[in-house]
Amino acid sequence: MSTAQDEIDFKADLTLQRLQPQLEAVWQTSQISEVKRHEFELRLSEHWRPLFGLLFRLYRSRYDFFFHVEQILLTAARGWVERPDRLCELDRHRINEPNWFLSEKISGGALYVDLFGENLTKLRENVSYFKELGLKYLHFMPLFAVRPGNNDGGYAISTYRSVDPRLGTIDDLRLLAADLREAGISLVLDFVFNHTSDDHEWAQLAQAGNREFQEYYYIFPDRTEPEKYERTLREIFPTIRRGNFTWHDGMQQWVWTTFNSFQWDLNYTNPAVFRAMLEEMLFITNTGVDILRLDAVAFIWKQMGTNCENLPEAHLLIQAFNRLARIATPGLLFKSEAIVHPDDVVKYINEDECQISYNPTLMALLWESLATRKVNLLVQTLKHRHRLPPNTSWVNYLRCHDDIGWTFDNADAEAIGINAYDHRNFLNDFYTGQFPGSFARGVPFQENHETGDMRISGTMASLAGLEQAIEEDDDEKKELAIRRMLLLHGVSLSIGGIPLLYLGEEWGMLNDYDFVTDPAKAGDSRWIHRPKMKWEFLEVLDDRIGTENGSIRKQIFRSTQRLIALRKSLPALAGQEMDLIATSNEHILGYVRFNNGNRLIVLANFSEEPQEIEGNKLRTAGLGRFFQNVIDDKTYATSERLVLAPYQILWLNRV
Repeated sequence: MSTAQDEIDFKADLTLQRLQPQLEAVWQTSQISEVKRHEFELRLSEHWRPLFGLLFRLYRSRYDFFFHVEQILLTAARGWVERPDRLCELDRHRINEPNWFLSEKISGGALYVDLFGENLTKLRENVSYFKELGLKYLHFMPLFAVRPGNNDGGYAISTYRSVDPRLGTIDDLRLLAADLREAGISLVLDFVFNHTSDDHEWAQLAQAGNREFQEYYYIFPDRTEPEKYERTLREIFPTIRRGNFTWHDGMQQWVWTTFNSFQWDLNYTNPAVFRAMLEEMLFITNTGVDILRLDAVAFIWKQMGTNCENLPEAHLLIQAFNRLARIATPGLLFKSEAIVHPDDVVKYINEDECQISYNPTLMALLWESLATRKVNLLVQTLKHRHRLPPNTSWVNYLRCHDDIGWTFDNADAEAIGINAYDHRNFLNDFYTGQFPGSFARGVPFQENHETGDMRISGTMASLAGLEQAIEEDDDEKKELAIRRMLLLHGVSLSIGGIPLLYLGEEWGMLNDYDFVTDPAKAGDSRWIHRPKMKWEFLEVLDDRIGTENGSIRKQIFRSTQRLIALRKSLPALAGQEMDLIATSNEHILGYVRFNNGNRLIVLANFSEEPQEIEGNKLRTAGLGRFFQNVIDDKTYATSERLVLAPYQILWLNRV
């Protein structure tokens, strides 16, 4: 007796058989080589049934389901035909080494092209800087053509086929990608696939009354349906506008706009949208991209009566994109950007969905630990939220282009006696400098006076106390601020996953308050931590120069650079395996990393006071009696108590 899955597999096999003539026509037209054709067909045979099953679950109720399945397959085939030979060769290496991204040798950086190097051509001159820093992964924030004026920092895309003219051209991007590949650096770009700009070609056709393209978006003639949806939706940018829908005067209709009024949400219940975005994805990837950051993954499927976040269909969509990538661009990885509840973040991470993901909970709780000087909440969370499925990885970051939201789980806080609501208020006060004794210089982002919700903007250095210390010309505070920064880097580089620098923090970039003078940026406090790169500051990295503030920047840069280099030399730091150490000291975070018989113990003091730990705890965790801190070469015996200096981090190898 056949099962429901048997029936779906039968439909899949029959459909593929019927599509063979159309596929053959693609091969004949393109004059693809037999080898390249064979590779595609092998991967298609492996992934077709799962792909068809996903599409069937999403779109089987559509009258034109099989037409769209045909178009999706042909789009994937054309994407493979158009894939440059050098990228196909890289695909073959990645297929043979699928866990390349789990290596201890990989550390990453993220930047805005215009703020860091003016344009893509000039950025090519900086590849040597990325190599000097030790980076093997580089994420360029959105660089495609955007609407004029406010464009949400590049996330309101007008076309996925053209680079913003201020930055260069698609050919410039291809040349830079080739330079990075030659330097052994993987390129990461954003795939902004929840929405387009209101001046995208599809949106313009919709505004002109084209019904086919109106169905690419969620468009309503009146408030009846939007009001029903609004009952269960949250507001993302409440200080900018209220609600999730925007009235369009030209169409005299309402448009779903989750983020800004000029960002129109795509309607993925329409399979034509899925196919069209697949085509855009393959075009982007074929420029030389190794990893795509999937933007706003939580929001891509809508359903009445829900909060329209993290719905099951959102996962099915990403899994379908994943299968198609494995068929047409098999060297590609997906990175999830889900800044949601920790329980929901992890659901996007697996081999069949997103192989890597931002780790917003770790980021938030590292800053929480600096504010409280205690690691209790961090440890409580790591106990059951750090481990991931095999062959996947966290991307650990300390700051990024976005704000800090306090995304810890209320139940984790309550389990150790913390009132989550009050604690978030404390953290907001602390990092905006309002709490007595705070060292931070952050500013509020999207403060909602009705709900009490607020997030924090600010650079790593300003939040860690360096801005305050420089203002007060206090050498002791400067030293403590630098120690805090290196402590955070030391954890990010060692706890398991891909460490990611937001470039500028490697030398102590401070807040840029001049953003308020630009009308397109003044209403968005996140621009305070998006300053233009000051290359003249880096002249002080020359060891022959020793100006006062220059020595601070040099100290931060050289120390960060050394930690990155040390990471590359420690096989224990590959992969994700990590066990916590019960340090019996609420100020000290302890864990052991292990991989292929290699072990490394990490101890991190989150207090500005010296802290102690019993040495025998290391013997149990590291299976040895003597350990050497690879950061400063000092040796420790487990027969003695270890004393950690203020904000000190130890990376301990058995000797």
